[in-house]
Order: sequence, then C-alpha cells, then structure tokens
Amino acid sequence: MGNTMNRRSIFRLSVITALGLATLPTSAISQQKTIKEKIVGTWTFVSSANVMPDGTKIDQWAGSTPKGIFMLDGNGHFAFFITRSDLPKFAGKAVTDGTAAEYKAVMTGFVGSFGTYTVNEADKTIITHVEGSSFPNLIGLDQKRLITTLTADELKYGNPVNTASGTVEATWKRVK
Repeated sequence: MGNTMNRRSIFRLSVITALGLATLPTSAISQQKTIKEKIVGTWTFVSSANVMPDGTKIDQWAGSTPKGIFMLDGNGHFAFFITRSDLPKFAGKAVTDGTAAEYKAVMTGFVGSFGTYTVNEADKTIITHVEGSSFPNLIGLDQKRLITTLTADELKYGNPVNTASGTVEATWKRVK
C-alpha cells in the first residue's frame, strides 16, 4: 500500500509540474507588451538637445524652464506641445493685439503639432504624421523618432528630421 501511495503522489506531482512548465512560456510571452502598447499615455517634457553633426549638443530651450506634453492614444492619434515658461505676456488684451516682437517670442518659444502616429516595432520607431502644427512647414510630413529608451516611466528618442540642423534627442517622463 505504501508503494501505491508513493507512486500516486509522484504521478500527481509529475502531472502538476508538467502542466506548469507547459504553460510557462505562453504566460511569459503574453505578458510582454509591444512598443505601441508601452508608449500609449501622457508624457511630460524633461529635456531636449539639438545634436549637431560634429557632436556638439545645444539645449533647445536654454534660459527657460520649458513645459511640455506628448500624448499618444491607443487609436493612433498624438498631440505634442512644448513651450518656454518665460514667454512675455502681450501688452494688448487679445491674441490679435500682439506686437511683432511678441509674436516672434511666441514663435521661437513654442512648438506644437498633432496628427496620427504609427509604430514600427522592428525599427523601434514612432512615426508621427503631422496634420497641424505651429510650424506650417511640418504639416503633411512624417517625423520618425528612434526610441533609445522606453520604460514604464521614461521615453527617450532621437528625431533626425527636425526644424533645425542636426538631430534632436528628447526625454519625456510618464504622467501618473
């Protein structure tokens, strides 16, 4: 009777172990998220630098404490805005009452665009298709951002197609 009990216990343990091992790879794979799943959400601006062809880095927002937001929804839409915190107030009461100097300060201290995006998982890139922008020359263009870091809390990418020469390296923090 003792041998029969041991055999049954060993058999049960073997079946449980085999079932557990058989399901392990699929549960581990199902927990992995795609890049598109990982980037969906709202991100706040941390920093960006324009990296010149000679390797020199220039802080694009020097002299200010910029604020920004990058929103990517699960349906493939994005909105992106960065502004200097030290933009001068307009002397006039309405946006149409600005002076040439006030308008120039806003145009050089603000960037914003919106549109749709896709993700190329193999290349680790986000491609934004700009439908509207504070810089009209971007409208209709695709901007390819190469993801260099993507964690639950941080997104870093390089953007070789930008409004200045060189490549922009940007860092964003996830809003919780």
